[in-house]
Amino acid sequence: MGFHTFDPDQIDRLEDPTRFRFCSREELLQWLPTGRAANVLDVGSGSGFYTDEIAPSVGHLVALDVQSEMHRQYRERGMPDNVAPVTAEAGELPFEDEAFDGAFSTMTFHESATEHSVKELHRVLEPGGRVVIVDWSAEGNGEAGPPRSERYNLDRARVFLSDAGFSMLEGSERSETFAIVAEK
Repeated sequence: MGFHTFDPDQIDRLEDPTRFRFCSREELLQWLPTGRAANVLDVGSGSGFYTDEIAPSVGHLVALDVQSEMHRQYRERGMPDNVAPVTAEAGELPFEDEAFDGAFSTMTFHESATEHSVKELHRVLEPGGRVVIVDWSAEGNGEAGPPRSERYNLDRARVFLSDAGFSMLEGSERSETFAIVAEK
């Protein structure tokens, strides 16, 4: 699958509140660890749209994105104090083993998922740590998001996670997206 990244010049499109119809804050919070001790990783944070939604409910949140320009624009708009931006590839996470007790990726799995990047995610989660992935599905009707040819479906994403050592807790195909909750 050919990977692409989102054009930072189009960052305003990422701030559209209608995005919540594909994934809500409540969905993410029901699956992620929360509280002052929670240390969470947002893989593919982009403009910080979902990062901002999760930050008030966790102690520390790392906003990982491959594009430093996304972080620059996020800072300009106002980044919460408990959010630390990190610019890195999903396949080369610059964190210690078991550094996080939770991670999530919203609408970006298709941009960076490889066998190696999912193993990296497994490496940086502590035992029992959860990962939540909500992304555009290849089974979707293609009315929103990237072209269907650039997407994974639920089954393919499950294989990536299972092969990396995750146990599936929940998974569903929806009209445009799939959602997976897995545990290390």
